[in-house]
Amino acid sequence: MTVPSHAATAQFLRETEIRRGFELLYFGHANLWRVTDAELEAHKLGRAHYRALYFIARKPSLSVSELLRLLAVTKQSLGRVLGDLSERKLVESRSDDRDARKRLLRLTPEGAALEARLYQLVRERLARAYQAAGPEAVAGFWTVLESLIPDSDRTMIRALGDR
Repeated sequence: MTVPSHAATAQFLRETEIRRGFELLYFGHANLWRVTDAELEAHKLGRAHYRALYFIARKPSLSVSELLRLLAVTKQSLGRVLGDLSERKLVESRSDDRDARKRLLRLTPEGAALEARLYQLVRERLARAYQAAGPEAVAGFWTVLESLIPDSDRTMIRALGDR
């Protein structure tokens, strides 16, 4: 792979490189989410709904409190999102067998199908970007992103991959 002309210099912590990285992170993130917007709009849902669907798909029987922590939103905000998803029969909740106060979330078959369609759109875009960058760049990218996550949250986030 050739080194692009906009590659970071040996002094990559200069203000211009940090700003460039922040801008690329912002625009990459925004464009990645835009690929799901039309499908979400067809269901009269927003990005917050997809984030909830995604994490519930990643960890079936996810508790409401775990989802609150993953999404870092207020209970009221999550309540609206889960209410919409439940009303549309995309998510269902049940009591935990060990603790009846704990609500566990699962996707319905319709919710799983919608999440799979949305994820496929994101997956295709990410796969192309990863392939263009190569494995070493992807590993470096993951290291940078993981370094942005507070230590206290890393265990919770890594557990998503344990399925």
